[in-house]
Amino acid sequence: MLHLFKHATTLFLLGFCFLINTTLQAKPSYPNIIFIFADDMGIGDVSHNKGKVATPNIDRLVKEGLRFTDAHTTSSVCTPSRYSLMTGRYCWRTSLEKGVIKLATAPPLIKENETTVASLLKRKGYHTACVGKWHLGMGWQEDPNYQPKEEHQGEFWNLDYTKSGATPVSRGFDYFFGMNASMDIPPFVYIENDRFTQQPTVSKKTRNRLGAAGADFDEEKCLQVFAEKSVNYIKERKSKKDPFFLYLALTSPHLPFIPSSQWKGKSGLGNYGDYIMETDWVVGEILKALDQHQLNKNTLVIFSADNGPTFFVKKETELLASGHRSNNELRGYKGDIYEGGHTVPFIVRWPAVVKANTQTKRLTSMADFIATCAEITEQKLKDNEAVDAISFLPTLKDPSYTDDRQEMVFHSVHGAFGIRKANWKLAFTPGSGGWTKGRNNGGKVQLYDLSNDLSETKNLHEENPEKVEELTLLLQKIIDDGRSTVGKPQQNDREVKIYSSKAVK
Repeated sequence: MLHLFKHATTLFLLGFCFLINTTLQAKPSYPNIIFIFADDMGIGDVSHNKGKVATPNIDRLVKEGLRFTDAHTTSSVCTPSRYSLMTGRYCWRTSLEKGVIKLATAPPLIKENETTVASLLKRKGYHTACVGKWHLGMGWQEDPNYQPKEEHQGEFWNLDYTKSGATPVSRGFDYFFGMNASMDIPPFVYIENDRFTQQPTVSKKTRNRLGAAGADFDEEKCLQVFAEKSVNYIKERKSKKDPFFLYLALTSPHLPFIPSSQWKGKSGLGNYGDYIMETDWVVGEILKALDQHQLNKNTLVIFSADNGPTFFVKKETELLASGHRSNNELRGYKGDIYEGGHTVPFIVRWPAVVKANTQTKRLTSMADFIATCAEITEQKLKDNEAVDAISFLPTLKDPSYTDDRQEMVFHSVHGAFGIRKANWKLAFTPGSGGWTKGRNNGGKVQLYDLSNDLSETKNLHEENPEKVEELTLLLQKIIDDGRSTVGKPQQNDREVKIYSSKAVK
């Protein structure tokens, strides 16, 4: 009997040790991550925040997740804000002083060995995919043997469409399907991995730009194509052991407002309203795929936008007549230093961690995404990585945790700086720093107390010279240190000045 007891005890101990050893060796269960990035969308464009256009799928994310009410892009235009999302670094530290990348031949803004959120996640075994608009420079080559033809109308017929480009697969992504830039910037040819999918044979014009296009490229079906590619990717990865990261960068509701035939007239509020509804439909397709493949619980889904809405929404008379205001009470639009230029919807759903139907007032930057991914996957960032990023993982666990980010720098399309510390915001330009015309509030700079003047109507710089000096010195330090977070100082890629000649006009 004693022998049997000793034998059973030995088996139990061996089994227990095996279990402990297996547990220690098991890979951590990191979440799948999906980031859906709309193009030019304001906080008032979603129906959960006063919008008159129905957005039930984005609203579903709100009901099932955490809504950030003080979230911002680092710039009020797309190329620089997308750079910050991918790298955790302010774009004005790069060679791009202002504006966006407009040429297909432009070199990649992200340097070859620069850490991106995709390359960071790959260190922990993630499979990474990008679907949609890149707009960070791909360096397409010109064809030295190109011969112009009469039917070759518009731009970029002279590219060598047989060569590879510096697409997302050269910056940390395992797979890419999408476009070089926005829907109004040719060439209008899809790209898969590092190659164009076809040689352009026709000319197409979207908005005011004419250029080379693929024969079967239909700009109105672009969102459907991106949705299909994304859903197929999720289906493909459902049975894989390794987690995945999907960056879905939409081309909507950016100009031109081109909803597909299935969505035209659906909103009753013009093309822009229809386009927002179709954008929301894409979000719904992603959520449906996660539902279908039982991937909800441990998949982190984020929805946001690359900057505020375009000024051209003011020309959508049906929309305005309905009482829809893309920016609600905020001043300014895309391109501007004002709050309307860079305040965006930001919603996170992660059922395994995030409590449903919650809100947070944490000041949040798109640059924070990569630092959050690093903390989720238990990685320590190097001194030269994500120099302007602060993880919001603590806030995902506890929405009342809002103290870790108190400062943030903004940048306008013309290169004007703005800086926020707590509720104070200082803009280093007398006007919008962008495309919005109209009143300025006197002086070379504008100082606002956002705690009681979110619409930025009263310039307080004359009454608060000490606050102007404090914020100016803080911005200069952030510039000089090459970073805004704790760590070893880094070098900017160019000399950065607080005032640029065009921004202060």
